[in-house]
Amino acid sequence: MSARHPMDESIDAGRRQALRLAGGGLAVAFLWSAGAGPALAQMSARRQPDDAAAAAADGNPPFAPNAFVRVGADGSVRLVMPSAEMGQAIYTGIAMMLAEELGVGLDQVKVEHSPPNDALYGLPLLGGGQITGGSTSTRGQWQVLREAGAVAREMLVAAAAAQWHVDPASCSVARGVITHVPSGRTLGFGAVADAAGKLPQPANVTLKQRKDFTLIGKPLRRVDSADKVNGGTQFGIDVKVPGMKIAAVKTSPELAGTLGRVDETQARAIPGVIDVLKLGDAVAVVGEHYWAAQRGLESLVIEWTPGVNAHLDTETLVAGLRESSEKGPAIVGRKPKGEAAAGGKLVEASFVSPMLAHATMEPLNATVHVTAGHCEIWTGTQVPTRVVKEAARICGIPAEAVTVNNQYLGGGFGRRLETDQVEQAVAFAKQVTYPLKVIWSREEDIRHDRVRPLYFDRISATLGADGKPTSWKHRITSGTVLGRWMPGAMGKDGMDSDAIESAADLPYDMDNVLVEWVRHEMPPGLVVGWWRGVGPTHNLFIVESFIDELAHVAGKDPLAYRRSLMKPGSRALGVLDLAAEKIGWGSQPLPARVGRGIAVGSPFGSHVCAIVEAEVTPQGTVRLRKAVVAVDNGITVNPSSVQAQMQGGLLFGLSAAMYSGITLKNGVIEQSNFHDYRNLRINEVPEIEVYSVENDEAPGGIGEVGTAIAAPALANAIFAATGVRLRELPISRTQLAASPDALKRVASTGEHKEDVA
Repeated sequence: MSARHPMDESIDAGRRQALRLAGGGLAVAFLWSAGAGPALAQMSARRQPDDAAAAAADGNPPFAPNAFVRVGADGSVRLVMPSAEMGQAIYTGIAMMLAEELGVGLDQVKVEHSPPNDALYGLPLLGGGQITGGSTSTRGQWQVLREAGAVAREMLVAAAAAQWHVDPASCSVARGVITHVPSGRTLGFGAVADAAGKLPQPANVTLKQRKDFTLIGKPLRRVDSADKVNGGTQFGIDVKVPGMKIAAVKTSPELAGTLGRVDETQARAIPGVIDVLKLGDAVAVVGEHYWAAQRGLESLVIEWTPGVNAHLDTETLVAGLRESSEKGPAIVGRKPKGEAAAGGKLVEASFVSPMLAHATMEPLNATVHVTAGHCEIWTGTQVPTRVVKEAARICGIPAEAVTVNNQYLGGGFGRRLETDQVEQAVAFAKQVTYPLKVIWSREEDIRHDRVRPLYFDRISATLGADGKPTSWKHRITSGTVLGRWMPGAMGKDGMDSDAIESAADLPYDMDNVLVEWVRHEMPPGLVVGWWRGVGPTHNLFIVESFIDELAHVAGKDPLAYRRSLMKPGSRALGVLDLAAEKIGWGSQPLPARVGRGIAVGSPFGSHVCAIVEAEVTPQGTVRLRKAVVAVDNGITVNPSSVQAQMQGGLLFGLSAAMYSGITLKNGVIEQSNFHDYRNLRINEVPEIEVYSVENDEAPGGIGEVGTAIAAPALANAIFAATGVRLRELPISRTQLAASPDALKRVASTGEHKEDVA
């Protein structure tokens, strides 16, 4: 999901709301909103109608049930997580932020999923919704969670100081124990929790400086590791509810088709099959276990009714995008400054970027129990409040009558920002009296994904005598995810900020830049969605491939060329220099058909450079040899998480570039499983080195950064090895299986269309 959002700037000005609950105790919650005053100055206590019930349901801990912090009488600390955990280690990062200021060890914090509540857990970076996406969790919670911990710590200290009749400034806190330094007296958090909850909140708190951190910046073990190792972690697909039955589902293969006649005879004869349920475009078989349900589903004789996409294919989609690019109205995302110099060498190119599926390790699933006036859901979602809204709509009940029990997500990548699978499960569950777990097969998961948009790009630049661009024009044509998913976030002129991210905000010092976006509506049934890194994954491939091409046309080294276009001292230049140093750029010649490719960018509030070294065999096989990544994401909360996310994100992006692409034939997605929509295998993974730039800047996003920078670095390495400039992804052996001399001749003529398989 896009990181830059019209509400981005609101994070610097917000308000915090503290909730005082029935039964005593302190509730510390912070909600940032646009236009409010300084955070601490806006803190005020208030009660909510359901506070007493919420407190009772939580056992009335003395310091008190609230949005984030809960301290028990035994001093135990619980953190209710505002973000969902889907493998990105955000539970660990957020717990570290809170623990740092609260004065406890990471091992003393127990984390739990938050209930649906936009007011308490919403992020202004994402429109104020309770949403996990866009690499926003750390940067969106950085100030909020630390202040939550600091306020709670000061109130606990104040309670202890009052009991001792001493100055709070004479007390220190470590591992949940308050110490009066002069006398050596101590009190645990639990001993003063109730008294702390009765105190007024401080008007100001002082947060630690980076030099004083004891947790933040340390490579700490993830808080969820132990349970994942011993099998204790419960993902959505693991949910078990008393009386639950399991359904396997099949939706119309054609994206706009509907369900026709169904012969259930053979399915109902299979042992363990309980029922057959139908919707307008889908059918489900319910069984005592998944094997029976799946066998029953395969035994159905189904007639599907064709829809408007019966003859739709990928070539038709690309042709439509190309026509819109030429004739459609364009919205300007960046205007040139001044007039470009006359003359110069014109370089032009066009690119096609494919639709992509998410293919999370855990296929989509939801368990739903619909009873009179109530709906309870167990699932892993990035948008719990949206799940509530849709379930209430389908069941015709108030939102307050919907309970969502969020689970760990076995991968999200943006797919679980959608609610379609939960909506379908609720619609099926309405037809039965028992709890129903609906599981999509891998084939359903891929063939009914909400895919990354298909893009068509035209880009050009005019080079002056020094080889530098005197003008730059980039026209992007695509569908819009933001326009469907959060239409209120579209610009006043209709601009989709995600569509131009990392295209309008270049790391290069160029004035005469024109960036435009043409909105192209997708056919009915073909719904585009957020894919890990969405806009930047596409735009960085175009921009960095083209910058590399300009360097080649200008006869410049790709590294030196990029350096010449960057402002001295910029953070983007810093990561470029660091990556080049670590890989030893230009220090020694490479073997034949081996090349190194650079890509640099500033997506999601961070700055990154990747250099990929790859070999291309005469048969067109690409072998990844090495990747060096330098990243500047400001203050690093957990270096281990940054390493893991950069490695995983890079491999995710390299897999997509090498093997992944969603294509349509007769309105049906052709790919179905990991045999034809595959990832890098363990023997194909290159050596990866990740280096971080240390500074005092606020944290940037990290979860999607590696994915966004991967494809252009690989594409540029392939050009360096073969002379073939890639205009489409994924990579085709047909593009690369030629002699080096032939490839160089193709590159020199500029006739790249024939290279595209």
